[in-house]
Amino acid sequence: MDDLPLQKSHLTPGRAAQSNPDNRFDRLHAEAVDDGWTPEQDLPVLRTEITDEIARSVITRNTSPDLSFDRSINPYRGCEHGCIYCFARPSHAFLGLSPGLDFETKLIARPNAADQLRKELSNPRYVPKIIAIGTNTDPYQPIEKSREIMRGVLQVLAEFNHPVGIVTKGTLIERDSDILAPMAAKGLIRVGISITTLDPKTSRAMEPRVPSPAARLRTIRRLTDAGIPVRVMVSPIVPALTDHELEAILQAAKEAGAIAASSIVLRLPREVATLFRDWLTAHYPDRAARIMGRVRELHGGKDYDPDFGKRMVGQGPWAAMMQQRFKLAARKLGLDRSLPPLRTDLFARPAKTGDQLSLF
Repeated sequence: MDDLPLQKSHLTPGRAAQSNPDNRFDRLHAEAVDDGWTPEQDLPVLRTEITDEIARSVITRNTSPDLSFDRSINPYRGCEHGCIYCFARPSHAFLGLSPGLDFETKLIARPNAADQLRKELSNPRYVPKIIAIGTNTDPYQPIEKSREIMRGVLQVLAEFNHPVGIVTKGTLIERDSDILAPMAAKGLIRVGISITTLDPKTSRAMEPRVPSPAARLRTIRRLTDAGIPVRVMVSPIVPALTDHELEAILQAAKEAGAIAASSIVLRLPREVATLFRDWLTAHYPDRAARIMGRVRELHGGKDYDPDFGKRMVGQGPWAAMMQQRFKLAARKLGLDRSLPPLRTDLFARPAKTGDQLSLF
């Protein structure tokens, strides 16, 4: 890829967003003014701040026809991975924070998630269906190494024999193979590993705190060697920047042990569009207009079309071509298979002290 044309003194080290756009719910707005001075030194490193939230519930429900699940869990709000294209950024506004740098640096941890999950699964009226984790923010972002909230959630799901699907870019998932492998043997788990590009330079700029593409491929191999089924997710496909890598990513993932594949085109809801345009101007000014032109072609002439059935696959000739390329490559590699549904018939509430069965 081309050298990044902007001097790094104009960028925030280790972060993808270039700014902190106003919270759309605020009545007051701030505006940056150029005072004519050119910065002589790099901008200071922004440290990650973590605030704890006591969750009153952890299972979130949805009725989206675009999704294959109706419930999910988010151990964290915000994501230190800092992917500039992340569609979850606008959700930070509901916390009174900015979808920009705040999303990457001001994180919310939910330390009681495992205990609250145990309560919700113990409800006699609860009916088990697959729980998705990692669909909004990554459960294996760097702070999970010390907080271990995701690990606690997995331990509860394993106790109840509850099916779960995990989506992540984090190699830290390997730590939990001791929980995941037994669940996989029972048909209770599947994992999706997202790979956007194989180029480490592009990945570092676009996903600044995500493990390298090579590291994620090694994670696919280690998980599959442990008997854990892994699907590679070529997501998002960024037109005129990463789309040429589609077949190569699928090939590399197949060689690493992936057994299935999926893809989603770039989508830029709400504040993400402005953040992404600023990022392009900073890192790829020579092709920014071309990339955004293709994005608008994908979404009916707009930066983003939120309509169900269109938002994840796009529309128009380019979207159709990408779908065809994906189908052909996946079929050739044997990655176009449908995975068997995860089991719900094994679900059981563990006996508690004082229950009748504990007398025997």
